[in-house]
Amino acid sequence: MRFLIASILTFATLLITVGCDASKPKHTDAVVSESLPAGVQIADFGSWNSPVTAEHVYDLSDSIGEIQVTAGSLYFTILDASNEGRRGVKRIEAAGTVVDAIPSSFDIGSRVHEYGGAPFVAIGNSLFATKQSDQLLYRIAPNQVPFPLTPAGTRHADCISNSKASRLICVREDHRDADKVVNQLVGINLSYADEGSVLASGADFYSTPVISPDQTKLAWITWDHPNMPWDNTKLWLAELDNKGAVVNVKQVATEQKGSITQPLFSPNGQLYFVADYTNWWNIYRLNEFEQTEVVLTQEAEFAVADWQLGHHNYAFENEHTLIASYNHEGEAGLIRIDTESGVTDPIAVDFAEITYVTKSDDGVVFVGAKETPEKGIYKVQGRSAQLIYAPELTVMDPNFISRAESVSFTTGNSDTAHGYLYKPVNPDFQAPAGQEPPLVMFLHPGPTAQASRAFRRDIQYWTSRGFAVFDLNYRGSTGFGRDYRNRLYGNWGKSDVEDAVRAAGYLVNNGDVDGRKLAIRGTRAGGFTALSAVAYYSTFGAAVSYSGISDVELFRRDSHKFESHYLETLIGGFDNYKRRSAMNNLSGVNEPLLLIQGGNDSLIPAEQTLQLYNAVKKKGRPVAYLELNDNAVNRVTTQSKKRALESELSFYGQVFSFTPAGDVPALTIENIENLRRR
Repeated sequence: MRFLIASILTFATLLITVGCDASKPKHTDAVVSESLPAGVQIADFGSWNSPVTAEHVYDLSDSIGEIQVTAGSLYFTILDASNEGRRGVKRIEAAGTVVDAIPSSFDIGSRVHEYGGAPFVAIGNSLFATKQSDQLLYRIAPNQVPFPLTPAGTRHADCISNSKASRLICVREDHRDADKVVNQLVGINLSYADEGSVLASGADFYSTPVISPDQTKLAWITWDHPNMPWDNTKLWLAELDNKGAVVNVKQVATEQKGSITQPLFSPNGQLYFVADYTNWWNIYRLNEFEQTEVVLTQEAEFAVADWQLGHHNYAFENEHTLIASYNHEGEAGLIRIDTESGVTDPIAVDFAEITYVTKSDDGVVFVGAKETPEKGIYKVQGRSAQLIYAPELTVMDPNFISRAESVSFTTGNSDTAHGYLYKPVNPDFQAPAGQEPPLVMFLHPGPTAQASRAFRRDIQYWTSRGFAVFDLNYRGSTGFGRDYRNRLYGNWGKSDVEDAVRAAGYLVNNGDVDGRKLAIRGTRAGGFTALSAVAYYSTFGAAVSYSGISDVELFRRDSHKFESHYLETLIGGFDNYKRRSAMNNLSGVNEPLLLIQGGNDSLIPAEQTLQLYNAVKKKGRPVAYLELNDNAVNRVTTQSKKRALESELSFYGQVFSFTPAGDVPALTIENIENLRRR
């Protein structure tokens, strides 16, 4: 008996439509050969020759991360695609010169909470950074060898300067006892290696320490199992004496419970923070009586789900003015807020994504990404923004760029789900008349992550070859309020899968894609949804999983502290672990699978993926396995990413009966002779 029989019966008409036959009249924008412009060729969707190669996707890096501003210089992290995806730190000096502050060979990166973030802090001309390979915190000063300050077995991130006490205040995650990982807030000496001093302990997790401008107050965030940071958190406030000791610690009392994040002191020492008390992450502050008051009420998110440390959605431009970024159902915006009057002034920018909003010496800077390839660091200038840094990238012909179209559709329980449709775009090709494009459905690595409209070369790789891409924001995604986020609770492996099926049906019925050529792909949690979609429904004709979760029980066994209680909230009772795992519904796995796995992935060990591969292979269904044996834990090099992308293209070509253009290595698919053509 297939999973969710009632739902499948309800969707019978939908599933029949999705599996439509060739006799159904098809909407098409394709032209006949007589009307083709000069130089344009007729070729099947998926087979178009594209200037967007795997090298264009992964050899070019615009992955700009955390910003730090100090002593007239701006520092930021950036991934070095030419050095196996390692990450270094660059510095923009006052004259605009860009230099390496930490070379990518050092490979900066924290694994606090496993997903890291906020791996460095700048103080004067010195940097303090966590090294990916050993997780030690190093002092990196000009003309000096990097010096480790912390003991082996500990991880540090989200550090700030406590200048009066000549130390750092950091989030520490202590793994020296493998059976009991301990998280704390600690003080680290700037000059010599030692254990550090514990400032706060007792909670399961800590994040976002912030210090007042006069160095007399410290605030931070904690939460305890089974909560995640986007569920219920606590805000703490304490005083700091001249030696840096924490005194008079108290939890900030709030009338409502919710997710509190991103605390920040104003220039005059007033504590601000973001909370989702009214469904949306809005900005609040403590008044002179230490009572909570809202700064701005808006149906928009002024925060993101804190899978990683170091997010900043707002910063003070001056004592009474905030610059804040927000997201409303996929639309990014930037506003100036007068904190005394509450008057807001929109800043005219056309960004699809705005991150790391940070105070600079003379204003506010941020990382901005557009729907086209432009991405960089910008500075707010009046009612606009000025580009101050952009990575050097090969210019992409705009005629090959597919832009996102926002799509909303009705799903289960009469809810509305969302996503972005990218249609095939290539000025050199047209498809034969009456043909519709194959679909590749993208799933973010959620569950509380988010698809955005920001330009992605990996999406253009597919659209320029004649694929349609749908980037799904299933129920549970962020950017749509707390209620939308929580609709996945108890329903992971059910609502997200249902939304993927409904989205595919919507696109088929709308004439946007070919119902016989539907593929779904995802990484880790996205891989779980992709695998479940083919295990429990017959909508999709192929699935690609990048280190995806195929067995929830195994995932729970191998889970780390940060997510160790998350499954209970997402799935509910233990019985659902088996019910919603593709590994436990092999009878439903009849469509081709491509399983791509990181050999050194500690989050989803290769053992789990190999188990599914061997079972499907033994069953006689088409399946391929590609293991990427990169050295670093949880990281895949650019070379491996290129290999995986081309393998995925070869996979779709064999499954959907087209020949990819160019020199694409053929992927070996076991049992391909048993492929059932739709």
